[in-house]
Amino acid sequence: MAKAHRGLDARHRDKSGRIEKKHGNTRIGSLRKEYGPTFAKGHRKDMMLKTLLKETGSASLHDYLKHHHR
Repeated sequence: MAKAHRGLDARHRDKSGRIEKKHGNTRIGSLRKEYGPTFAKGHRKDMMLKTLLKETGSASLHDYLKHHHR
């Protein structure tokens, strides 16, 4: 099985070279490892990303980071 390549920006890419998106079932605790302990402050670490996006009215993780995470 071929490994996916990492882009210059270190984001994971799938076999076709497209940057993979975070899945809605990613837990907030996992995202805190990547974005820091203040990511989604006030929300439980076992909350799913899709729930956080719905509650904040964000369309994607990128949108959430842009408007809510500092």
